[in-house]
Amino acid sequence: MIAKTERNQIRNRVHFRIRQKLSGTAERPRLNVYRSLSHIYAQVIDDSQGVTIASASTLANKIDAGGNIAAAKEVGKLVAEKAIEKGVKKVVFDRGGYLYHGRIKALADAAREAGLDF
Repeated sequence: MIAKTERNQIRNRVHFRIRQKLSGTAERPRLNVYRSLSHIYAQVIDDSQGVTIASASTLANKIDAGGNIAAAKEVGKLVAEKAIEKGVKKVVFDRGGYLYHGRIKALADAAREAGLDF
């Protein structure tokens, strides 16, 4: 069995490899996702200026469901609505080194349904 810290180190290496290949621009910012056991966070980031355009999380937005798929869908919908308010329609999806499965997939699908294009 892999220890928790070792698993996070592996995820960080994978995320670093992903980040070498993609970055957010003003026209197409990066939708970054981070998940913990009890919460999920999403940010739309313009890497060329180093600015967060929009963000949402189960912690900041007082979503009751915490770290499950229903909460991930809510966060995806919220971050998409905030990004569209700021004039962002197209993004690059950064899964943060996590597998595209479960909560990450639910957040991405909800963001797509709410109007983001990626």
